[in-house]
Amino acid sequence: MFRLEQVSRSHDGRDVLRIDQLALGNEGVTVILGHNGSGKTTLMGLLARQDRPDTGRIALEGEPLAALRQRDLARRVAFLPQRLPTVHGLTVRELVRLGRFPWRGALGAWREEDHVAVENAIVRTGVTTLADRLVEETSGGERQRGWIAMLLAQDAPVLLLDEPTAALDLAHAFEVMALLRTLSREADRRVIVILHDINLATRFADRIVALKGGTIAFDGPPDALLSADVLRGLYGIDMTLLPRAGALPHAVVA
Repeated sequence: MFRLEQVSRSHDGRDVLRIDQLALGNEGVTVILGHNGSGKTTLMGLLARQDRPDTGRIALEGEPLAALRQRDLARRVAFLPQRLPTVHGLTVRELVRLGRFPWRGALGAWREEDHVAVENAIVRTGVTTLADRLVEETSGGERQRGWIAMLLAQDAPVLLLDEPTAALDLAHAFEVMALLRTLSREADRRVIVILHDINLATRFADRIVALKGGTIAFDGPPDALLSADVLRGLYGIDMTLLPRAGALPHAVVA
């Protein structure tokens, strides 16, 4: 879906991202991993066109990303930032309905396909019992599922999420990532998500792209990341890999 070539981005005279070549969006769930300041959010901002590169080219399905009309981009890419906007007074269903904006605008007449897209998104994300509750009255995990339902209703083939589990406890983080993986399998979406947690990433990702100092330090399947040498190179600390029956090892600080 995305192809980046010779892309760089600087802030305050400091290089924060330098990517020679990278293709993203062909796998089910791609996790962007890395320590704070590694360039993850900068990369996500470029993909979502919330920011522009200083140099290089970003294409979406062969078309220059910068040349797409905003509505055309929103029909192809749905983006959930880390800091979510305030939606006081909206029910979960009303929030999900906002996902149809790229297709109908603010005043366009709704069609049957719009209602179907909203209801399907509500069912797929498991928020049916929450649909008539105010968003601010839901828990953190419930709220995230509501926002993901909005992305799904947007009917874009690519979902971009910037740290959707950052404010969640471990149980809800697992719930959100399991939902994203299910959507990638059953709703034919390509998910690109930023995470901090190594073990969460290796449990749910099909592919992991790890950044360090603004460059790509690792790109491959989860099992290849789970090497003491690879993890030491990424994070600069020793980690121990604890074996688990029938699953990938669990990484802990040594």
